Amino acid sequence: MVVSLSTRLLNITIVSFCKAQQLQKAEVALIDAIRLGILPDVVTYNQLIDGYCRLVSLESGYDVVRRMCIAGIKPDSVTFNSLIARATHQNQLSRALDLFEEMFQWGVSPDLWSYNNLMHCLFKLGRPDDAYRVLNDIIVNDLSPSRATCNIMINGLCKNGYTNNALNYFRNLQRYGFVPGVMTYNILINGLCKARRLNAASRLLKELVESGQSPNAATYTTIMKSFFRFNKLEEGLAIFALMRSKGYTFDGFAYCTVSGALIKRGRLVEANDLMAQMTRDGIELDTLSYNTKINLRCREGKFEDAYQLLDELEKSGLECDVYTHSIIVDGMCKAGDLEGAQRHLQYMGSLGFKSTLVALNCIVNGLCKVGDVDRAMALFESMETRDDFTYAIIVHNLCKARRYKKASKILFSWVKSGLKVLRSCQRAVLDGLRDSGYITDAKKLQSKIWKARMLRY
Repeated sequence: MVVSLSTRLLNITIVSFCKAQQLQKAEVALIDAIRLGILPDVVTYNQLIDGYCRLVSLESGYDVVRRMCIAGIKPDSVTFNSLIARATHQNQLSRALDLFEEMFQWGVSPDLWSYNNLMHCLFKLGRPDDAYRVLNDIIVNDLSPSRATCNIMINGLCKNGYTNNALNYFRNLQRYGFVPGVMTYNILINGLCKARRLNAASRLLKELVESGQSPNAATYTTIMKSFFRFNKLEEGLAIFALMRSKGYTFDGFAYCTVSGALIKRGRLVEANDLMAQMTRDGIELDTLSYNTKINLRCREGKFEDAYQLLDELEKSGLECDVYTHSIIVDGMCKAGDLEGAQRHLQYMGSLGFKSTLVALNCIVNGLCKVGDVDRAMALFESMETRDDFTYAIIVHNLCKARRYKKASKILFSWVKSGLKVLRSCQRAVLDGLRDSGYITDAKKLQSKIWKARMLRY
């Protein structure tokens, strides 16, 4: 009885040190306990495994399993659950599947969380059919699916492009008496918004309210951002007004999201009023708030005010990020001051920013807008890193200048890079080649694109 109590106190100590991110002290406590004759049990080692997995690495957690074996303690389902969850989190998905198989080799029966972790891993691997079979395994093994199980299933189906299946699964659960919580609604609403089914998402929001539960800030923000993304500004503003009436604008994120949408559409007076209201509401400015204000000043052409805000941000103890400076570069490009934009880009380099891709894209776009495609091409070719936006700017503007052969070469290098190629750009190049009489070139390019994609997949 005394030994059992002492082991329990040891476990509490280990948990406390792991939560405080003090693994070395946890190890010292374990060594001292063994010296005093207090023997650790599987719970002790499981806490250490979880700590090492979260704070160090999966391999360091697995090393603790080896120590368990030396101590004569057999791992249990909790042991493997921590390892599988960490492997999945780190996208070591094949390792996660191997660990699940290893459970059986040890004679350990998976519990509900083991199956939940396996489902999550399979969805991340893009294997929704296998994940669905795991749900059947849960039922066959007389385990009751939990709310977490349902959330993993709905989230996985949505992320794999099966939003209809996710919605049908949700409705079937309700028919069998399942009462979904706010998190479940949020997951499905997010999936519907990403699939551009905003009306369905809005109906779910209404259903959530009518169920007697209170949507949280994430619920409203998800729908509001989606309305803005798909050019439904007034609907997004209505959601923001609803958020304010419910008291969910206690931080600056919602204000900045709405202000950003207004700035994008040139409604600068309203954006100014909203940022002023945020200040009056006593909301403390963070980096996002400063970025929004700097963007607003740049769009107004008030660059001196933008630089004053930049100084204020740095003096406040907040860290200005690469996007803060990229906003200034983009503002100068939009104002036609490309030389000033390039000077600020050089200043970013002097500050030690490793990646200036966003700012470079702004300058490439700015050069194209003033018709200097050759300088844009020279900058494009000098860039060490490019993203799909970089390629899209160049391809689009080469097509605009009717330089379809050059555009076709850039398009093909875009395909080979493995980045997502916009269909509109591909169509513009192929149609341009055909319309210009380069029918054979268009056929060759189409064939090369197909071959490159087949080799990649």
